[in-house]
Amino acid sequence: MTHPNPPYPPPPPGYGPPQQPGQPYPQYPPFPQQPGAYGAYGAYGHGGYPQDPYAVQQRPPLAGWWARVGATLLDSLILGIPTLLLIAAGAGMWLTGYEDCSTYSASQGYCEQSTGLVTGGLVVMGLAFLLSVFLGFWALYRQGKTGQTPGKKAVGISVLRERDGMPTGFGMAFVRNLCHIVDGFLYLGYLWPLWDEKKQTFADKIVGTVVVRVR
Repeated sequence: MTHPNPPYPPPPPGYGPPQQPGQPYPQYPPFPQQPGAYGAYGAYGHGGYPQDPYAVQQRPPLAGWWARVGATLLDSLILGIPTLLLIAAGAGMWLTGYEDCSTYSASQGYCEQSTGLVTGGLVVMGLAFLLSVFLGFWALYRQGKTGQTPGKKAVGISVLRERDGMPTGFGMAFVRNLCHIVDGFLYLGYLWPLWDEKKQTFADKIVGTVVVRVR
């Protein structure tokens, strides 16, 4: 009895099991590569992401200079206002106590009470310094982990590694912040993104980062 359907056609040359004993199996061709897959930063002179035929990721646009300035100003306000309030409170306590001790004699009892204000004011200003250090490191931690400080998140920009488009991590975020010392020379490094092709400051070039728009 014959099968109602015609037999399958023979496989093309090079496919299927070997025809002779001991002959190695043929090499099958790999999946085709799609141009542009995971090539987020290849245009910047790097190899970009590993090729993956099932996922395509476009390079995010670079952030403008004004967006970076706005993020810096917002960070200064968000992180600086709590510290400034504590400094103002501590300075007010210290000045009040110091003036009272200078104006009234110790026999009237004012100076002893005011000495406590002087000490309290110094303590409050010391807490303000510790708070500023904590907030600074916290902002660097957030930038290293997510690419964004509070100010950068507000304006929709992110600091990423140029070679692979990932956040830098806390260590490199700290090093990048130190490298801003170079940017501060005549403020040339801070102005460099205005005409640089990759919109990088000197610190960005040293540590290999770019600032991109994420929305």
